[in-house]
Amino acid sequence: MTNTDNRALQQKIDEYGEMLFKLSFIRLQNVQDAEDVVQEVFYQYVRNTQPFQDAEHEKAWLLKVTMNACRKVWRSAWRRHHVDWRDAVEGRDEAWQESIDREAESAAPGPEEAAFRMEDRRRLMDAVMALPIKYRDVIHLFYYEELSVKEIARITGRVESTVTSQLTRGRELLKKSLKEEYDFG
Repeated sequence: MTNTDNRALQQKIDEYGEMLFKLSFIRLQNVQDAEDVVQEVFYQYVRNTQPFQDAEHEKAWLLKVTMNACRKVWRSAWRRHHVDWRDAVEGRDEAWQESIDREAESAAPGPEEAAFRMEDRRRLMDAVMALPIKYRDVIHLFYYEELSVKEIARITGRVESTVTSQLTRGRELLKKSLKEEYDFG
């Protein structure tokens, strides 16, 4: 690779890396596996010889490859037999906390308000992480990556009506989960 190629790749990593990591992490709930998936996705990106039609096509390709790589990790025999869930939960908490801290720092009007926002984001993210993966995927892609139902259907290989009903059901589960958390009576 030339210096120009390296700079172009670094620009893509800077542009999409965190988004792909969050998607991988949402699916795998393990920091190391998510990092491995992102690395694999960019390796495939470098090896890809087909040109992209536009930036949206490129983003959709990256998301689709990420979902497939996550599926491959999830189905691996080693993972099924050797995952230490304590490590996955500890890594999840650290990764989410870092993400939440970055978001709170960039949008916080004052320290008290930032603390409340940060806690709300953490509760919401914990509720999203507790959803079954089929709902977690569509909720993440719709709200965090701001993709349309049509784009989500194309990336996940699901029918649009399925994506719509999974979004609806995911929202209901989130609402129920968060309501229970705030119901003190």
